[in-house]
Amino acid sequence: MGFKRKIRFLHKWLGLISGLIVFIVCITGCIFCFHDEIKDITRKEWRLVEPQNKPFVLPSVLQEKAKEILPNYKQSMVSFYGKNRAAIVYTYYDKENRYLYFNPYTGKYLKSENPETDFFIIVEYIHLYLLLPDYIGKHIIGGATIIFILLLISGIIQWWPKRKNDLKRSFSIKWSAKWRRVNYDWHNTSGFYIAIIAVIIAITGLTFTYEWVGDGIYKSFNFGGDKTLETRAPIIDTTKFTSNKIIAVDRAFLETIKLQPKAEMIFVTYPQQKGDLINSGAYPHTLRYDHQSNYYFHPNDGKLIQSQTFEKKSLGLQVVEINYGIHTGQILDLPGKIIAFIISLIAAALPVTGFVIWYGRRNKSCKKIKA
Repeated sequence: MGFKRKIRFLHKWLGLISGLIVFIVCITGCIFCFHDEIKDITRKEWRLVEPQNKPFVLPSVLQEKAKEILPNYKQSMVSFYGKNRAAIVYTYYDKENRYLYFNPYTGKYLKSENPETDFFIIVEYIHLYLLLPDYIGKHIIGGATIIFILLLISGIIQWWPKRKNDLKRSFSIKWSAKWRRVNYDWHNTSGFYIAIIAVIIAITGLTFTYEWVGDGIYKSFNFGGDKTLETRAPIIDTTKFTSNKIIAVDRAFLETIKLQPKAEMIFVTYPQQKGDLINSGAYPHTLRYDHQSNYYFHPNDGKLIQSQTFEKKSLGLQVVEINYGIHTGQILDLPGKIIAFIISLIAAALPVTGFVIWYGRRNKSCKKIKA
């Protein structure tokens, strides 16, 4: 058996094994690409607000209002998403989460949202875990993603023409041919054209499944090093601790604005137990989770303990932290999302067109045997 024949055999069976999972992952990725834009249209009453020429209310104001609405819930974080967007207080109680939307200028309560019943969160969970327990589903998704990368590589190897004269024909689809030939050409050429970007999307997706992938990216760009050491929060001695101390969180929020005056999106976490710090993050762009700067504050008085701006982070950590933006296309704003959507849609078609090729050949072989 020749080399290309072995590759063809491997490509066929890996595709049949992983095809359905790859299709589900790619389709859910397509749906999730524009979830923010769709929600802004369908839920604008509580996601968007009228911009005002005044500062945002302090986190403590929203925290107290959240306690009035859900007295049994604990607040874990408050996020300010921009001048024309609602602020969200993230709460939890006995493994149940609620997102409370408020007007960031007046503190007016707008809406309570249960993420477990949200359509796009369900789509995201399918994309990540197939709605299975995460410790099972993530390995199924991770395995199918690794196989998908191998399929792209093996597909190019077996498709690549032997002669230079055949290159032009291999890069095009013969639309005038019968539908089976069109399907065959589409499978080969579309797989080639999306291969590089699809591999990047697949590898960045693997970081959400396997920590070693993120560590590998970190070490590759830093030529070594330990990511946990760079991302480790400072340790403080807190003999006295007041849970969710309001004044400290407010000071942390105001200090973050002072340190990052151009940031469009800011979050502040509440300390929940002894030893926890107040952590804040600032992003330069609304609804773009890259180029994050982090700050750590004392839970009792809100004094700044450690700052880690994006510019001062190592190259490896910077690449790891823009991973989500690369995976979803957010890093290039709307054009990037459109590219990610198109690539995911074509990738979803590959298992379908591949199955049609396999089934057609199998059916043809059966007819020959009968004849």
